[in-house]
Amino acid sequence: MTPKKNKTSSDIQNITSVDKLIHEPARLNIMTRLYVVESADFLFMMRQTGLTFGNLSAHMSKLENAGYIEIIKEFIGKKPHTMLKLTEQGRQAFEEYRKKMKQFFDDMPE
Repeated sequence: MTPKKNKTSSDIQNITSVDKLIHEPARLNIMTRLYVVESADFLFMMRQTGLTFGNLSAHMSKLENAGYIEIIKEFIGKKPHTMLKLTEQGRQAFEEYRKKMKQFFDDMPE
């Protein structure tokens, strides 16, 4: 049995330096889903994330204010239609988040 290595302050720093805006579970869910598609409409995101209309709207606003997603509102016929899309800044922030989380878990003792 090998002794467990203690987490160093730099290991702890990796986890505490993750983007807390993305780290929140609902926003992580949104960012993860948008990362793998070009864009997604609001109703699709509601179904995929399991968030309510109000919750999804609130989290979208926070991500939009941070510059991580773009919200495109249009009308199809007379019906409103909302599309969500990661911005380049959002894509880079998500990739950095993934990198830090992967590094943290890769450094964990077994």
